[in-house]
Amino acid sequence: MKPFTFERAATPAAAVSAATRQPGARFIAGGTNLLDLMKLQIETPVHLIDVNGLGFDRIEPTNDGGLRIGALVRNTDLAADPRVRRDYGVLSRALLAGASGQLRNRATTAGNLLQRTRCPYFYDTDQPCNKRQPGSGCSALGGMSRPLGVIGVSQACIATHPSDMAVAMRVLDATVETLRADGQARRIPIADFHRLPGDTPHVETTLEPGELITAVTLPKPAGGVHVYQKVRDRASYAFALVSVAAIVQRDGGGRIAVGGIAPKPWRVPAADAALKRGAGAASQALLAGATPTAENAFKLPLVERTLAAVLAHARTSGRTA
Repeated sequence: MKPFTFERAATPAAAVSAATRQPGARFIAGGTNLLDLMKLQIETPVHLIDVNGLGFDRIEPTNDGGLRIGALVRNTDLAADPRVRRDYGVLSRALLAGASGQLRNRATTAGNLLQRTRCPYFYDTDQPCNKRQPGSGCSALGGMSRPLGVIGVSQACIATHPSDMAVAMRVLDATVETLRADGQARRIPIADFHRLPGDTPHVETTLEPGELITAVTLPKPAGGVHVYQKVRDRASYAFALVSVAAIVQRDGGGRIAVGGIAPKPWRVPAADAALKRGAGAASQALLAGATPTAENAFKLPLVERTLAAVLAHARTSGRTA
């Protein structure tokens, strides 16, 4: 680990000011991903700004009947909150599927959204990786690509976003609240928060330099049956090969978002519209334009089968699952 300086921010304004003043600075809260990346020298921030004292650790109702989740709310507390379990069950289930209890006790809402890919070539500093070192190439294109992306990818990167929580946030139409370096607040729809790789896979979100996430807001509950289904290589502590977050209404319609297949939580309006026609029609719309490798083409039928299982569960369930 390379040397770095450290400070504790007393206010949100002080945090963004410090990040602006010190190029190469990073905010740190739980540190469950960032510290690992620093140990491997994949990330080498020159300055860390501890934001744990900023008070963003509350879950509060909004005026329109939704919830405002502070950026520092720990994953354990968010999954266990009675309002989340009752009205946003897909989010609670996604969080519980995401990691060990120890990690959930430290990981934060904002940090979960910002966690970086677990592509093996991103973590292997002896291999070229455009996400880690722009312009060096993508080793995954000619290498082991089984766990990687099949849609939304590019010739520069086929890595997937690892967050379970983000997939649930996408199906819930969450909004990310931030404080910009100029002191202005901003609201970013979750659909626009994560970027596709294109030619710049190292630029993963629409956050500006020094911009700090302060909260994530959820709209008024949508009702319906909430399901989160995760398919992985082992029963626990593994990232998704495919995951499906769904809110299914009584008439068979609803919303779906998929993880494990793209550089961001994957949701397509045409797939939502096709949901009443079944898993086949919805999957066809969801995966239109997919470009799998020979090693991960199995994910295409796996998406359809997982979605079919989700819809079957929703038909037989009268409660959030």
